[in-house]
Amino acid sequence: MQVARPPAHAPEPAPPGARPPTADGHDVCERLIHLFRTRAVPYRTIPHPPEGRTEAASRLRGHPLEQAAKSLVVRVATGKRSRRYVLAVVPGDRRVDLPAVAARYGARGAAFATRDVAERLGGSVSGSIVPFAFAAELDLLVDDGLPSQPEIFFNAGRLDLSVALAVPDYLALAAPAVAPIAR
Repeated sequence: MQVARPPAHAPEPAPPGARPPTADGHDVCERLIHLFRTRAVPYRTIPHPPEGRTEAASRLRGHPLEQAAKSLVVRVATGKRSRRYVLAVVPGDRRVDLPAVAARYGARGAAFATRDVAERLGGSVSGSIVPFAFAAELDLLVDDGLPSQPEIFFNAGRLDLSVALAVPDYLALAAPAVAPIAR
């Protein structure tokens, strides 16, 4: 008989009250849909073959690349032994400007979070992280170019389902900080 041993580096526990995500992000998807319905926000879901790359997902959804909301978790070094995590959301045709994110926090530097940290904080697999900060330790920072779009598109915490949402509704629901963080 084999005995299950805990992994050498067990993941940090979820914050109190948080539901652990499933491997395919269904909890995040359900949370999004619940948020849209309870706030009476119009949205569209777009089923498609599984895809996590922004360019390919945008083609499948049939919209211009600049309307994609690309969400990436960034680790910001705020001190020698302190850090913050930021969910940086940029238009799909741009890249996150890490020095701009660091400057926004008065930090020494910034780098993309490891995949396991990004997936834990984002609540879904890489490539399907939503532009909403549902984890308490995650700040939400949106590039100032995204609000100029009438509508945004993003994977709904799953690789096989996307959401289309009017930008004013997104800004009202997510309440992000907005700054120039893309290049």
